[in-house]
Amino acid sequence: MGRRAWLPIAVWLLTTVQLVAAVLGPDLSQFEGKAFGWRLATFAPGMAVVPAVWWFWNRDKDRDPPYGAFALVMAPFLFDVTGNTLDLYDTVDVFDDVAHVVTWFLLCTGLGLIVTAGLEQRWVVATLVAGIGALLAIGYELAEWYTFIRHGTNDDPPYEDTLADLALGVLGALGAAAVVVWRPRPRHGQSRSRRDSRPFSAG
Repeated sequence: MGRRAWLPIAVWLLTTVQLVAAVLGPDLSQFEGKAFGWRLATFAPGMAVVPAVWWFWNRDKDRDPPYGAFALVMAPFLFDVTGNTLDLYDTVDVFDDVAHVVTWFLLCTGLGLIVTAGLEQRWVVATLVAGIGALLAIGYELAEWYTFIRHGTNDDPPYEDTLADLALGVLGALGAAAVVVWRPRPRHGQSRSRRDSRPFSAG
């Protein structure tokens, strides 16, 4: 393992420990009605999807895993679970809005660093990262609607809340696109190291 392999492992462990604690202590007010059993069943394996796909795709290639990007992809799960553990969603009015921006920023930055490695055109990188973020935000809101709103466990006005969450998610994705676009790049003509090679290229 590389020097930074501990980063995604630490994020996964911190998230999973809190999820297990929430499932074992469902009577605590900050965990009531928030489907922590479902979160444990989906978050813990879901956090490993991107690293697993990366390793599968690059199993025959001599490339250093992007551990920092893996940690960024996993960080939104930790942020969400920790916010619930500390009861911030119910005690801080703006925390839910802040969480949408921060989590989509972290997720899209991590994904962007992985899928755009090797791409040179900044407009392509920005469009790809922002587009991935927008699609994921729409998918997440649909899943949230099905889980919490369709079955009547959330009393907030669903239409207005969904539109606001989509806007905040896209805002986070745009911020991620800006970070990925302006990240340090090899100088023109400079040979790429293993670390800079395209992670999902066919060649």
